[in-house]
Amino acid sequence: MERQPHALVIPYPAQGHVAPLMKLALQIASHGVKVTFVNTESTHAKIKASLPENVEEAHLISFVSLPDGMELDDDRTDWVKLNDSIHRTMPGYLEDFILKVNGSNANQKFTCVVADTSVGWALELAKKAGLQAVAVWPAGGPCLALALHLPQLLEAGIIDTDGTVLKDEAISVSKDVPAWTSTEIGWGFPDPEFQKLLFGFYTIFPQYYKFHDWFLCNSIYELDSAALQLVPNVLPIGPLLASNHLATFAGNLWPQDSTCLQWLDNQASGSVIYVAFGSTTTVDSQQLHELAFGLELTGQPFLWVIRSDLMNDGSLAKLPEGFMNRVSNRAKFVEWAPQEKVLAHPSVACFMSHCGWNSTMEGLTMGVPFLCWPYLADQFCNRNYICDIWRIGLGLRKDENGVITRDEISSKIKTLLSSQDIKANAVHVKEVARKSLHESGGSSCRNFNNFIQHIKSI
Repeated sequence: MERQPHALVIPYPAQGHVAPLMKLALQIASHGVKVTFVNTESTHAKIKASLPENVEEAHLISFVSLPDGMELDDDRTDWVKLNDSIHRTMPGYLEDFILKVNGSNANQKFTCVVADTSVGWALELAKKAGLQAVAVWPAGGPCLALALHLPQLLEAGIIDTDGTVLKDEAISVSKDVPAWTSTEIGWGFPDPEFQKLLFGFYTIFPQYYKFHDWFLCNSIYELDSAALQLVPNVLPIGPLLASNHLATFAGNLWPQDSTCLQWLDNQASGSVIYVAFGSTTTVDSQQLHELAFGLELTGQPFLWVIRSDLMNDGSLAKLPEGFMNRVSNRAKFVEWAPQEKVLAHPSVACFMSHCGWNSTMEGLTMGVPFLCWPYLADQFCNRNYICDIWRIGLGLRKDENGVITRDEISSKIKTLLSSQDIKANAVHVKEVARKSLHESGGSSCRNFNNFIQHIKSI
């Protein structure tokens, strides 16, 4: 009996990493490759709860959980503590799991490990076990180029070993890639411990880069070529989208509220402001109220995703008094939305977003203009591409007190909705993204097929 190729896929346990790796895993499985998707136990439970029954039998994919080293009642929103625990404990569990599977049944042996670069140690384990190592960068080309540029930045004294920017000057990796300011560098954050964690994801990348046999990136060459050309041997295969019914559930750590789709059906074409800030953005009460008043001032219908953990003080979001009554006939509120379906809906006019890379890829592929509200990490760089390179959106600016005011929100929405240039650019970028996935010569499709052919030949 001929051995079936078998890929072990492992993401970093966060929404923005699990979702694209899950979509990639489902695409791999759809080409006849058996996939085992490995999560931490807590993420595994959330993923399984969101998926339809009989997934594993129908899609050549199985789900496995490994301990993250933390106690059951530990706070897994403490990313510093969680990351430290993962690095101490999960490599041993994963190595034992690989050895167990590969020692039990010759027809079920793993042939490759597909790992998020944030768990780069899995690539090292793959090579140790004699398996093909496939690295996946789930973000865009600019921050990837920045990661490979770190040794030069350290040597030049531009940053220190904790990622603190020491010189008040723009940081550039190429004249064709927008530079980073000292306050918007990919790992910058007010909390020094959290900044050190984010910086660690960048610093480990050059360390583990040497262990890959294949290197995939969730990006589109035609839209990101200046940065991708700085990274040797990278294969852009983006945008990673929900290609089938199952993939619409892929990687969601919150239950989706699909009632918003029926609500959208009842709204006028191109009228709805979609507001969603991903899985980690938080705000204070003042900013929440300014956003609410800004949306109210527009007079437009809006769909607003308000997570239960949106507030930075741990409380539940409390909207301004009387607000819900005043907007009840033109507003819909959900805790989590089926985002790709929302963005593809003809009623949606624009996307107020934190500019996470997954949201960026989804929005531009659906041709939706952006209102950019970046919060951390690569989101500032993504905003620069949206506003200055692709010109498919506008940025929201904070006032002297660090607040995005209701007037700023209302005026930018009105400007965006009336801009024919931005709408035309959004349609053009959508066409470029869609073309990259086309089976007749699309660059991302071609790269993915070459990758599949290789792992099926191992």
